Amino acid sequence: MELEMFICDAFTTQRFKGNAAAVVPLSEWLCDETMQNIASENNLSETTFVKPTGANRYAIRWFSPSSEVDFCGHATLAAAFCLYQFFDLEGKILFDTLHIGTLDVEKDLSGRILMGFPNRLPIEAECPAEVFESLSISPTKVLKTPQAYFAVFDNEEEVIQVKVRREYLEKLAPYDLIVTAKGQNYDFISRYFWPDVGDCEDPVTGSAHTSLAPFWAKELNKNHLKAYQASRHGGVVYCHVSDDNVIVSGDAVLYSRGKIYI
Repeated sequence: MELEMFICDAFTTQRFKGNAAAVVPLSEWLCDETMQNIASENNLSETTFVKPTGANRYAIRWFSPSSEVDFCGHATLAAAFCLYQFFDLEGKILFDTLHIGTLDVEKDLSGRILMGFPNRLPIEAECPAEVFESLSISPTKVLKTPQAYFAVFDNEEEVIQVKVRREYLEKLAPYDLIVTAKGQNYDFISRYFWPDVGDCEDPVTGSAHTSLAPFWAKELNKNHLKAYQASRHGGVVYCHVSDDNVIVSGDAVLYSRGKIYI
């Protein structure tokens, strides 16, 4: 069987920046084992599979090299970018997921992809010692989101310089770790750590901004925010916060388009 596959860099306008994701459009689902094998062979943080179910409506699934994941923001952006760019879609796209309901995605006049998600404001919670032991610099505050512990630092230099210790990071499972501070050239900056990738750091994490944006909107008293994820690749994320929802948006560029054979 021959399938088309795209690789895009998401949350950037430059190749080799942002976060790369593979997109495989399907007419019918492959078996789970085959989709997992494709993701493992790609060895990108995520490979996403999309299957049309109606007019501008798609079922979507995401796989890391090791397992299927509940949700991935940057791979959703990459999928929408490909559908708009190469499949002549116009208007809003609806992505039906297995675990988090339906995602609304659209493209603005500049070509930027806008994704609507539930507002996941971090909450106060008991903080395990492993959060502090995993970080080379101590945060001033630690909160919690549904997917990660949320460590707030005094300034962006600390966020850029902080290092993580994998042996303690692994003990936080199933939670990951977000570090963040108010920015100088951006409203806020962040980094995202999880132990399932080689250097423990995700390049750009769209899903994390469903919690980062509400937190900083409250801190800065503004609803439109421009953020930077300060990984080695780096990426820019635009956010708009309302009471119930967060619009996370960004750009994408195509890195490759080709065929895979299974």
